[in-house]
Amino acid sequence: MTTPDSPYPKEWLDPERASHYLARADDVPHRAEGEAVLLDFIPMDVERVLDLGTGDGRLLASLRVCRPNAEGIALDFSPAMLRAARERFSDDGKVSVLRHDLDEPLPDLGRFDAIVSSFAIHHISDERKRALYSEIHAALVRDGVFCNLEHVAPGSAKLHRRFLQLLGITETDEDPSNQLAPLETQLQWLREIGFRNVDCHWKWLELALFAGVKEH
Repeated sequence: MTTPDSPYPKEWLDPERASHYLARADDVPHRAEGEAVLLDFIPMDVERVLDLGTGDGRLLASLRVCRPNAEGIALDFSPAMLRAARERFSDDGKVSVLRHDLDEPLPDLGRFDAIVSSFAIHHISDERKRALYSEIHAALVRDGVFCNLEHVAPGSAKLHRRFLQLLGITETDEDPSNQLAPLETQLQWLREIGFRNVDCHWKWLELALFAGVKEH
């Protein structure tokens, strides 16, 4: 499936594909571990949080369990994901769910204490990833944190085969919209943009949590 303004497939506009992903989200090995480490990096006193590619809002919902006073904005472009997120937050006046395609520049939504993302940014081109990281840096307040729980490029073909095996899928089942970038490359991008304390804080095969802080 393609859109007129996008050169690559937009499989996530397909409601069946989105529903299939949501049904299997809890089956991704060690995902909860990565999410828990991410949450550890978000200060308890954050006031505004932006969630990029929110899906059904599971990460933002988990974040707000211990930070109930935080205002959250959740962005996604899949109609099925947006419906699921809006249903999840239907009784939560502190969370807004908005449609936005990460291929496009971030809208001006003000400044945030934390910006997070979970398994979303790898669907855009490397050029767009780097531009998005710059936009994230600009949207953070001083000392604001960016945490990205992401699907990164495998270290070798053998490791990739092992990853697929542990996911219980084959190469034919892989998401054709994946545009995986090496972890080290993305860490270097963050440093060049101006993030500080950049590091990978958790990793399991092709799943990694990396983060940085805006100091100025």
